[in-house]
Amino acid sequence: MRADRLVATLLFLQSRGRVTAAEVADELEVSIRTARRDLEALSIAGIPVYSQPGRNGGWSLIGGARTDLSGLTATEARTLFLVAGPSSAVTPAAKAALRKLVQALPETFRAEAEKAASAVVLDPARWGGRAPATPPHLETLQQAVVQGMQIRLGYTDRERNVTERIVHPLGLVAKGAAWYLVGGTATGLRTFRVWRVSSVELTDDPVEVPEGFDLATTWQGVVAEMDARRTVHQVEARAEPGVLGWLRGQFGTNLAVGELDDDGRHAVTIGFAHLGDAAQLAGYGRRVEVTGPPEVRRDLAEIGAALVAAYAAT
Repeated sequence: MRADRLVATLLFLQSRGRVTAAEVADELEVSIRTARRDLEALSIAGIPVYSQPGRNGGWSLIGGARTDLSGLTATEARTLFLVAGPSSAVTPAAKAALRKLVQALPETFRAEAEKAASAVVLDPARWGGRAPATPPHLETLQQAVVQGMQIRLGYTDRERNVTERIVHPLGLVAKGAAWYLVGGTATGLRTFRVWRVSSVELTDDPVEVPEGFDLATTWQGVVAEMDARRTVHQVEARAEPGVLGWLRGQFGTNLAVGELDDDGRHAVTIGFAHLGDAAQLAGYGRRVEVTGPPEVRRDLAEIGAALVAAYAAT
């Protein structure tokens, strides 16, 4: 569209100070004739653009005029580039958009914005591992959410059964390394793991958004429900204060910590999907003493006896 090209021409002119029609044509991938016509159109529209003929001539903004087309404050520009700069894990399209946006910033904003872009590196890979790949249908799902269009979704469940249904995409959530689609279906709101999406086809029908729907609030409910399903068994224990940080890092929201007892330890409750998983506590030794249920204590006693038998002679 010509309006987009005119804005791009103005930003390019603003960033360079003085340009030739050939430089504009090369930057915007248009003909020199089109570039010259766009520069003239800016001048006619009242933008203080003038041309200077001659060997070292070109097009310039009168008096070095500046135009902030972004509408960003200095703090907003710095924050945007800090979290989504070239060193982050944003998509190539987002990085390209940022490169164009920085040209629209006033000179006083630009230096800090460019510095912020290289101030943070987001590395989603765990130590010893690789960064998670992007789900193949994520970009199409993003398009459907932004455009507000229903989709025909192919999905593979845990039993590897493939189904197809019409979904009203309401939002996408990244939790850790996993992406989830929150969408409306004929049976109500559903959450789909994006890696299990086998196909996506946009339809011409608009999304129907439930009254009062809020993605953040809905996702909080999903997380709470999933946590409740995953922690059907509760293990009671007493833990030394020095291991609480390790326990929180390992069990997260599945850990509840009580007050400090007279003996200097905390009463803790840890939720598990299966009681057998409580064997993980064996590694804490005496620093975490399980008080119940009895079958967990027996399991830990057996683990302890096996360790003694294996290492007593060394």
